[in-house]
Amino acid sequence: MVQGHRIEKKISVTEFLESMKYYSRKDITCTKHTFFRLSENQRKLFKCDNIIDFLLTDKPTLVGLQYNQCYAVFYKDKTKNYLRIIIEIKPNKIEIVTFYVIDPSHLPQLK
Repeated sequence: MVQGHRIEKKISVTEFLESMKYYSRKDITCTKHTFFRLSENQRKLFKCDNIIDFLLTDKPTLVGLQYNQCYAVFYKDKTKNYLRIIIEIKPNKIEIVTFYVIDPSHLPQLK
């Protein structure tokens, strides 16, 4: 894994949720890069609105700040896997850089 994509420090879920309340649906966008890690079948299941819903309505399991200053936000999905959503938080908007489905055994162990 590239150093910039590694998690530098853990962010409390409460702190993350507090920062998210200042953004609305219209402030969150997907990039051209958002879905590139997904298989064709996964692209049929996940749309930008689904990912925005996770960010605005669900409570993450884990949040970390990566060395590249993007946030890695982990959510448990319906299949008992996890979604790792990488976002860049800017003063007036949030960009969903990418996301992917991971097995629970691949959750980072942050202290």
